[in-house]
Amino acid sequence: MKDKMWLVLLGTLLLGGLGGYLVAPDDGGERVETAPDAVQQPLFYRNPMNPAVTSPVPAKDQMGMDYIPVYANGGGANGGGAQGPAGTVSIDSVTVQNIGVRTARVVRDTLTRVIRTSGRVDYNEERLTRLHPKTEGWIEKLLVDATGQTVSANDILLSIYSPDLVTSQEEYLLALKNAETLADSSFPDIRKGAENLLESSRERLHMLDVPHHQIVELEATRKVRKNLHIHSPFNGVVVSVGAREGQYVTPKTELYTIADLSKVWVYVDVFDSELPWVNAGDHAEMRLKGVPGRVFGGLIRYVYPYADAATRTVKVRLEFDNPDGLLRPDLFADVTIHADRQVNALVIPSEAVVRSGARDQVFVVRAPGKFEPREVVLGVVSDGRVQVLSGVAEGEEVVTSAQFLIDSESKLSEATAKMLGERREPDATSTPVDGATGMTGMTGMTGMTGMTGHDMDSGDMSGHDMSGHDMGSEAMPGNVHAGH
Repeated sequence: MKDKMWLVLLGTLLLGGLGGYLVAPDDGGERVETAPDAVQQPLFYRNPMNPAVTSPVPAKDQMGMDYIPVYANGGGANGGGAQGPAGTVSIDSVTVQNIGVRTARVVRDTLTRVIRTSGRVDYNEERLTRLHPKTEGWIEKLLVDATGQTVSANDILLSIYSPDLVTSQEEYLLALKNAETLADSSFPDIRKGAENLLESSRERLHMLDVPHHQIVELEATRKVRKNLHIHSPFNGVVVSVGAREGQYVTPKTELYTIADLSKVWVYVDVFDSELPWVNAGDHAEMRLKGVPGRVFGGLIRYVYPYADAATRTVKVRLEFDNPDGLLRPDLFADVTIHADRQVNALVIPSEAVVRSGARDQVFVVRAPGKFEPREVVLGVVSDGRVQVLSGVAEGEEVVTSAQFLIDSESKLSEATAKMLGERREPDATSTPVDGATGMTGMTGMTGMTGMTGHDMDSGDMSGHDMSGHDMGSEAMPGNVHAGH
């Protein structure tokens, strides 16, 4: 019985001793502690306004903003890695608030654009006529002799004497008499020949611009007229007069230039950035200082296929009705073009775009404090908003402020990740230092190069000068701080 009690007591003592050994701290033995995943120490801290300025310890800049912690794997303050495409950045919530990060949603909306420019009123080239005589001769009488004079359709402009016109009239009278004589002929071919001759003579008079009423008068009187008239082809204004009474003229002589001002053209210049908005058929409004309080409505008729070499603008032609004649050629006007709408377009604020010349990119919020750089293709711009053709989806969230700081951190993070990847490949078989994995070759880590692969325990590290600090055995268990 006593033997059994002794055995129980001995077992109790052994169990108690073993438990005390397990729970008691081991101050003299060699023990390596691994930092929990939830706590990751930053490599160094970077100035939020100047990424080139760093610090090994937390600090504030001159404006009182906290330095941004930088981790070996691009992780955030909570130790999570910035997993995602190259350049993805994770920033803790305090830093996000301090640097003033704001975001906006990618939405579908209708974009409109109002283009304001200056224009010049000009003649409608489709309603501009230059009169030349069809034959040689002398001007006998000039009935319209002043520029700016208003004329109506079929008004007599001048009378001209031309030997060719006189000869053509005589030929017509002979053909007319011959046709009348042979009208009762029993030979059909003879009658048909006389009719054809009469028709060709009349057609010659028409081709020489002999007015129809004078041909009728010639048939009625059977007398050749010395002078024949030239009439106005439509209602308009005389822009120029090219001949005077008694002048000998030829088909090369420009007698009159007449313009119909019931419709006028207006030319405006549009910059290349506004060109995607401009299309034929768009509505436009025009205001002139010479006609205060009046707004004229017109349409874009043509966008010219070339640009001006001096101004790098594109000429656009508009057409306006001018029933009152208030739109005078060569007047300057203020033109407002209501461009065609872009319906159901993906839209983001213009300030969200980081333009680097070679490409355009935005930062998409992947999670709280996690920002992914995304290259985008942009469309038209209107009132501080820009259309996105590709790169983002509806409902995603993009950064609209402080994105240049994030872009700087993203490029540094991407470069660091590439550098760490290159440095790790030849040392893949080396034993990493607990708590400082991947730090070999880090820029600014003076004294660390070449230490990868060494068994660095608390005893080996005692007395080493790390980053300018005297770090003994008590400062090194599981954590390596570097910033220089």
